[in-house]
Amino acid sequence: MSTPVTTSTLPQAPTFEQVREDLIRPLHKNTFANKLWIRFLIVIIILGAIAYSHQLIKGLGVTDMRDYSAWGVYIANFVFWVAVSLIGSLISSILKLLHQNWSNPLSRIAEMIALGAITMAAASIVIDMGRPDRLQNVVLHGRLQSPILWDFFVVNTYLVISIILLYLPLIPDIAILRDRMTDSPPWQRKLYKALSLGWHGTQEQWRLLRRSMIVMIILILPVAFSIHTVTSWLFAVNSRTGWHSTIFGPYFIAGAFVAGSAAVIIAMYVFRKRHKLQQYITDRHFNMMNKLLVLTMLLYLYFNINEYLVPGYTWQRLDGEHLRELFLGHQAPLFWLTQILGLVAPIVLLLFRRMRKPLPSLIISIFVLLGAWMKRMLIVIPTQFHPEFPIQNVPKHFLEYIPTYTEYVISAATLAGAMLIITLLVRVFPVVPIWEEAHDRGINKIFKAEKTSNIHENEA
Repeated sequence: MSTPVTTSTLPQAPTFEQVREDLIRPLHKNTFANKLWIRFLIVIIILGAIAYSHQLIKGLGVTDMRDYSAWGVYIANFVFWVAVSLIGSLISSILKLLHQNWSNPLSRIAEMIALGAITMAAASIVIDMGRPDRLQNVVLHGRLQSPILWDFFVVNTYLVISIILLYLPLIPDIAILRDRMTDSPPWQRKLYKALSLGWHGTQEQWRLLRRSMIVMIILILPVAFSIHTVTSWLFAVNSRTGWHSTIFGPYFIAGAFVAGSAAVIIAMYVFRKRHKLQQYITDRHFNMMNKLLVLTMLLYLYFNINEYLVPGYTWQRLDGEHLRELFLGHQAPLFWLTQILGLVAPIVLLLFRRMRKPLPSLIISIFVLLGAWMKRMLIVIPTQFHPEFPIQNVPKHFLEYIPTYTEYVISAATLAGAMLIITLLVRVFPVVPIWEEAHDRGINKIFKAEKTSNIHENEA
């Protein structure tokens, strides 16, 4: 005889209070591991600052950039960070407009990654300049015909929009933190009070917030697409073999989706494990994000085939030399590692459901992200050694480019800088949106009641 099912034996849906406390709980814990991690990142940044000071004093001669490698790892880093930053618009804009609500818990992770990445993209431009004190001349005396001027303005515009897109959905959560995090340090309480903008959850406030979010969600799309298109034009408007291609615009956008999706999957695993968010960042989210990663990689694979098939078919003199260098020459190991381990193998593996589980997808995404960075190196560097005129009577070391320790340390500092931005944001704000999670779980009525009680308390 079966046991009758009673109401008490059925699993109960979480209340708003449970969701709120689960997502706020990590903010109360400033563990030793977290302090150690922040100190480690700061040390890397300080070392990078020392290396950059050395470069600033001695000039770009401390790098391996020469006449035939005027662009090196710094520009590759710039293109890489720009690519990663696109994930904010993919998760928070495109998927929201398509009503893919499964991505809502991941939107803030994507926005934080986008902010950290675009900040380091802007920094990489300055790092690559031999005279950063003349940066203002880009604005004062820049030529409208120059893609560099376009890129300067679109990067800064995207940075501002990324900050706004991150901040707007945070306002209701900041108001919750203002009321609940009463035991936090004084500076943190003042921060919450200032950033909450007097939010009490009134109907008028919600109406303005929704309208503002819709405007920003739509506005960030053309800006995000333009930053990657303009970045590709920095290369495509040159007549150099390997850069002069009409597909570079959509090619860069497809590659950006791949790099950004991989970065989000890595962050998902870390935050889920570190903050014990298994109930909010579930296996389903990993499954869906990995499906999205496979889709973007298939599109990116198509552009990769197109990039090499067309010049390979015609095989003109400079095209042939460039492709031979990539396929069989000094760049061949890096090229084939990038294509196989960073693109083809991940596509094949992620077709199997077991590979879309958290741990396997973490490992695969690390390879994808490393492959994305190496791909930018392959875009930037080999092409410069195949100019229209022959290379003659130059020192042997001018014919190759190997980043120096200075370049590696400064590059590591940009990585640490992006991770420090994300770490500090996660330390102060919940990584999963509280009010969106409550709404998606169907407990928005309780949430409204919570807001109403806060209004009455503040009025009293």
